[in-house]
Amino acid sequence: MATSTIVIHRKVEIISPTRQRVTGIVEVLLGVLIFLFSRRAEPGMVARFVMTPGGLDRGAAPDWIVPAYDTLLVLAILAVGLGLVQIFRGFGRWMNLVLSVVVALFVFAFLTWATAGKSLNLVGMLSAAVLLGVPIILGAFSGVLSERAGVVNIAIEGMMLMAAMVGALVGSVTKNMWIGLLAAVLSSMLLALIHGVLSIHYKINQIISGTVINIFSTGLTSFLSAKFLQTYQQLNNPPIFPRIPIPLLADIPVIGPLFFNTNLFVYIMLIALIVIQVALFSTRWGLRLRAVGEHPKAADTLGINVFATRYMAVLLSGLMAGIGGAFFTLGSVGRFDEMMTAGKGFIGLAAMIFGNWTPLGAFGAGLLFGFADSIATKLTILGTGIPTQFMAMSPYIVTMIVLAGVVGRGQMPAADGTPYEKE
Repeated sequence: MATSTIVIHRKVEIISPTRQRVTGIVEVLLGVLIFLFSRRAEPGMVARFVMTPGGLDRGAAPDWIVPAYDTLLVLAILAVGLGLVQIFRGFGRWMNLVLSVVVALFVFAFLTWATAGKSLNLVGMLSAAVLLGVPIILGAFSGVLSERAGVVNIAIEGMMLMAAMVGALVGSVTKNMWIGLLAAVLSSMLLALIHGVLSIHYKINQIISGTVINIFSTGLTSFLSAKFLQTYQQLNNPPIFPRIPIPLLADIPVIGPLFFNTNLFVYIMLIALIVIQVALFSTRWGLRLRAVGEHPKAADTLGINVFATRYMAVLLSGLMAGIGGAFFTLGSVGRFDEMMTAGKGFIGLAAMIFGNWTPLGAFGAGLLFGFADSIATKLTILGTGIPTQFMAMSPYIVTMIVLAGVVGRGQMPAADGTPYEKE
């Protein structure tokens, strides 16, 4: 029997001189802003960064005490220098990495300026950022799985909201968080199946199908919450997954408290990152799924069942969304409130696009959104005078910059959103 091979060519991006110069100018401007921060820091002032989250003994690390003025001056020189090199010579394929470094320098400079003469629990803020990023990242993984197979899934928000309510209700009734998690995932996968039937079998516009599911979930969860969960508190008091330290790994300074002495959902997120990344790009299964999202007719010609593959991808998308929704009630708050997902499913889609439809990229983008939420809270405590709304806007501004092509054009699957007609 002859074997057929599907080859999906990797698109090679050519960096234009204009983009090179624009990126360099952005880096220089960030360096100038850091220099302006230094002008407002008095010589002799220090910034104290606490490197152990409050309430934890494992993974303790000594505090960082840095001279604010000198640190800001050095960071400004580094950022401007890298920007000038980018303008006149360029860094080639390392350009995006250098831009990321400059942005990291700017963020650290901003925190140094805000903390000058004060103290900030840096690792505590990063730990909060990881937890805030969990539902966004899982929502982004949900989008990656579905859209890589060619099915647009904007119903992630509705799936997460339904999973959050069902998880709280079932967890409260059974007094078992694992049964609550299972019920949450099944409810989300049921909505995913409905989305699959509407968009794959009946070929309804996938945006409309997803919107209908979002509206349905919002209405049903709001009704049940107002009618039962808010009235009978015993139906809205589920157990919460506790913090689970991993032996040895939890004792690693800084990294241990962030990723190895935390909530079960963080571990699920990390496992899902590895599994999805490897499965999509290093296995025959992933090659077939991506082929269905890029060239469904060619995949069908080679014997791949396009419809079955898309159904499977949408159901896996529902699985990820269900876990992300359960995080709100079984991993964080411990109760359900109306509209408690607060658009995290839509932000997950933005993270997916930001990450160029890849699990690793989506993971990084989700952490960025979580970091923005966390730093906005800390700025209020530090009393910098900067409205928190401006910090909440920052990841969206960055997303628009990315989508405009400053760090490269996104490469969505060619058949994304297009129903397949079998001839």
